[in-house]
Amino acid sequence: MGQRVLDDPRNALVREFVRIVRELDASYFVFENVKGLTVGKHKRFLDELIGAFRTVGYRVQLPWRVLNASCYGVPQDRERLFLLGAKVGLPLPDYPCPTTRPVSSKLNLFNLPQGPSCRDALGDLPDVEKFPQLFEDDCVLTDRWMVPSEYAMELRCAQSSAWHYGYRRRWQPNLLTSSMRTVHTEISRRRFAETGLGEVEPISRFFKLAGDGISNTLRAGTDSARGAFTSPRPIHYKYARCITVREMARLHGFPDWFRFHQRKWHGARQIGNAVPPPVGRAIAIEIRKILRGKPFRPIRTLELGDPALLRMGMIQASEYWGIKVPIARRDRRSGVKKRTQAEIEAVRLGTVGAQIYG
Repeated sequence: MGQRVLDDPRNALVREFVRIVRELDASYFVFENVKGLTVGKHKRFLDELIGAFRTVGYRVQLPWRVLNASCYGVPQDRERLFLLGAKVGLPLPDYPCPTTRPVSSKLNLFNLPQGPSCRDALGDLPDVEKFPQLFEDDCVLTDRWMVPSEYAMELRCAQSSAWHYGYRRRWQPNLLTSSMRTVHTEISRRRFAETGLGEVEPISRFFKLAGDGISNTLRAGTDSARGAFTSPRPIHYKYARCITVREMARLHGFPDWFRFHQRKWHGARQIGNAVPPPVGRAIAIEIRKILRGKPFRPIRTLELGDPALLRMGMIQASEYWGIKVPIARRDRRSGVKKRTQAEIEAVRLGTVGAQIYG
């Protein structure tokens, strides 16, 4: 029969997740990963994973589902696998039904309201190229905001309902954050400008957003084992440049008070590895129904964390938190940092994202 795929050392992260669910004796869990686990040889891995949950006393809602974020109010074509599980004896949560119809989509969701477009997400943001200081820093105070769409008003938390059942945050709405500029050559700018909306620029292979369409999947880029390349951020539909980390966050559904690492590489990875908040909310609503919990809006307003943490390098952060520097050894011959097979496979399959509900 051969070795079980789940026992392979490269799948240590997934086994750890199963272990944590069991040791916490969680009532419910949510497992999220790339769509690639559902096809080809990886399908066996998925079957074994479901079996592993069954072995430790959990059921998984079947058939499992791949959810597209664009069907849940996110202006991005992003498909991800979700497993919803419950302890044996407890009712299983249902997968959330779509809430929006993606713009310019062929999906048969005509009975739903149309979801936001790239212009809805980005149209009110100030033009970062008006601020030279954004070459050195990632934030600037400005009054150059345009009229926001309904979607943008939600992310700017301009209405009390935009907070849903989360804590209100004390923040500066006029502080444009996570917006460090990228240096492009004039040649690149010319190619970007000549690329049609909704098309791929042939040299860089960057996708150019269409104002009335949705974004392609925002990815995390590669780690040091594969060159530490920045994720291929799309080209703005209006400006001849790649979008900023804040603009990525808008296309992902993050509120504007949410801050990311100052460096574009780290910030883009944080977003590319994250479940879009509107999708997470839709799943959480289904679990809340099963738990029969009555939601309420917190009264307390929370302060944001220390922004200095967002500027730390790897060594500085490791010293601050008192942990070993999590940087792989570098191959002296190739200059490429070595990773274990488990780390390489985790990067290839995608970062495992999960939530556990006790």
